[in-house]
Amino acid sequence: MTATSLDATAPDDTASDDTAPDDTASDDTASDDTASDDTASDDSPLDQLARGVDEAVRAVESLDSSARAKALALKQAIEAFHKEGLATMIRTLKADPRGLELLLEMVEDSGVYALFAMHGLVKADLATRVAQVLDATRPYLQSHGGDVELVAVEGDTAKVRLQGACSGCSQSAVTLRESVEEALTTRIPEIARVEQVENEVSTGVESSSTTGFVPLDSLRPSRRESHGWRRGPRLDELEDSAPHRLELDDVCAVVIRLGESVQAFRNECAHQGLPIDGGRIDEEGTLTCPWHGFRFDATTGECLTSPAAQLEPFPLRIEDGVVWVRPS
Repeated sequence: MTATSLDATAPDDTASDDTAPDDTASDDTASDDTASDDTASDDSPLDQLARGVDEAVRAVESLDSSARAKALALKQAIEAFHKEGLATMIRTLKADPRGLELLLEMVEDSGVYALFAMHGLVKADLATRVAQVLDATRPYLQSHGGDVELVAVEGDTAKVRLQGACSGCSQSAVTLRESVEEALTTRIPEIARVEQVENEVSTGVESSSTTGFVPLDSLRPSRRESHGWRRGPRLDELEDSAPHRLELDDVCAVVIRLGESVQAFRNECAHQGLPIDGGRIDEEGTLTCPWHGFRFDATTGECLTSPAAQLEPFPLRIEDGVVWVRPS
């Protein structure tokens, strides 16, 4: 009803003869508009919308504190309104087999996925969520001389490889293993059991999992530099939820601390390769690119705006309170 009313009044809002000459005032202006249209046509609709979001965010940030607070309150109210409507649509579609099929097809569209993700209506795949939980437990394990690597997720079972103090039969090792199992089964209902995979005999070849984990055996202090690791800031120098720019020879990285979890990525937005260290991270751990508003999960690098995109992660570890990063 409201949409119909708006459409009906749109022509009256733009029909004034007084404004018509300004819209077509000169050949030069028309030429510039054409050139602008040509440039815009090179971008996808999603890119154009992202620029619009970026411009709107900048406009809001330029307001005084009182006006900015009101604008953000309006934004949150509109988003809550839209979320409720979208949630009802999703529930209705999921209740019918054909509707569910259509829903899954729609989510494949990057724009629809971004819309659902923005309102918290889609979540990362199971393996990604398991990796996030392990990342959150890693600082605790490392503080006790241990570490953990995700090997695979099969059905309701998470297979992990434990390192250092986590392995063995001592009481402390059992306690550390139980902390990993409790974290996974408590925070991820789909995981019913955690299976430990025995450590493999070293072949001298380094390997890393999708979460950037590198076996402890490959990081003896005397060999660290030879394996490409670069010293970063001290852990206590990293501000929580604030991207930290790190120049590493000819590579620029961004280090992000979220509570006890620390990640490193190439300092390039997956959209156009522009630096993301000037972006903001919200309370949900979402990093927003300062250039065109593309949004990323700051713990995994997953792009919430366009599922096909991804921040490039760098292996990271913390030793003696110092962050070490190995750029690709």
